[in-house]
Amino acid sequence: MVASTHRDRPIGVFDSGVGGLTVLHELLVQLPQEDFVYLADTARFPYGERSQAELQEFSLQIAEELIRRQVKLLVVACNSATAAALPLLQERMMRTTLGVDVIGVVRPGAVHAVAATRTGRVGLLATTATVESGAYAEAIAAADPHVDLVQVPCPDLTEIIEGGFPFDQRVVDTVRRYCAPLREARVDTVVLGCTHYPLVRPMLQRMLGPGVTIISSGAPLARQVEHVLGSRSLQAGRTEGEGTYSFLCTGDPEPFRTMGTRFLQMPLGEVAQVDVAGGALAGGGPALA
Repeated sequence: MVASTHRDRPIGVFDSGVGGLTVLHELLVQLPQEDFVYLADTARFPYGERSQAELQEFSLQIAEELIRRQVKLLVVACNSATAAALPLLQERMMRTTLGVDVIGVVRPGAVHAVAATRTGRVGLLATTATVESGAYAEAIAAADPHVDLVQVPCPDLTEIIEGGFPFDQRVVDTVRRYCAPLREARVDTVVLGCTHYPLVRPMLQRMLGPGVTIISSGAPLARQVEHVLGSRSLQAGRTEGEGTYSFLCTGDPEPFRTMGTRFLQMPLGEVAQVDVAGGALAGGGPALA
């Protein structure tokens, strides 16, 4: 039986910026009794053009910070970090004395897309790092090798979305340009391979057409989190009321709080600034208690 102190620990969630708040939103809705701590690596945003080595180092540093905060589960709410670092994170986090499971956003979205497609033609909109990693191609092939995947790297879309509201003609033109090859390929399902992209979902739907199913990873990932908590007997001990959620960022907290409220669709409250560089997990040091 898992000790109640383990059950009552928070779930850690991280992303390069505010995009992962679209995932946190689904987690808060589907798992209202759980506590969450969200870390945004805004000082090093964006992740989309980073190398695999950089993303692995950043991810391990962030994991170290969240282990210090006694998380019971780690959610990588960033496609680029998931694609580059998930196996390494899973191996390192299970070696800590807490033995923490790690869940990424790629596989839940890929599996959902395979289930949704009617024609076997699936599109992917993602950062350059995510496309080049081949993570979605591998996950979709594992779920159904007969599904064709059309991948479109969107090197500037994340930064444009995070640049602020309201969206102007530049955003419209950029989204239309990235949708064009998917329309030409006649895909019937499109995976949003970046957690920022749900913010322009209405625009994407209009340009892709009403017959195209758009898949974002937040809801299927939340279901996987619920399953893992149940299988590990780690569900929060409370039976009534709502859990708490708190925020950390590596950059200036004020812009994150302002933009984050729009992404989360809930109040953020206080945001604490942290320095995550140089963690023991990244350097291969001893596991934390």
